[in-house]
Amino acid sequence: MFNLNENNRFVMSRNPMDLRKGVDSLCGTVRSCAPDPLNGEVYVSSNRGCTALKLLHWERGGYTLYYRRLSVGRFHQGIFLREGVGFRSMRRDELVLLMEGISPGVARRKRYLRTPFPAGAW
Repeated sequence: MFNLNENNRFVMSRNPMDLRKGVDSLCGTVRSCAPDPLNGEVYVSSNRGCTALKLLHWERGGYTLYYRRLSVGRFHQGIFLREGVGFRSMRRDELVLLMEGISPGVARRKRYLRTPFPAGAW
C-alpha cells in the first residue's frame, strides 16, 4: 500500500543510482549526501535508463522501500537534473505524476478515440 501523503517531504537524487542496492546500501548513499535517512523524509532515486524508481522511507519500526519499474517506456527525463551531487526537494504531486508516467510539462493527457468493434469480428 502506498502510504505516503502530503505531510511527507520528498527529496530526489540528482544523479542516477545503481538500483540493485538494498535498503542498507541506499541508506549509506543517502548518508553520504544528505542528513540521516531516519529523519522521515522520502528519498527518491532512479536508475540510469530512467526505467525504475526506488523510494526509501523510514516509518515507525523500520524502513519501507517502494519500487516502481516500467515495462514499457521511461520516466520523464527532464525531472532528473543530473547536475551537482546530492538531493533536491520535490512536491508530492510531481512524484505522483512521475509514478503514473505523465510528463510534468504536459498540461493534460492525450485522449484516444476508440474505434467501434466491427460487427462481423465475433
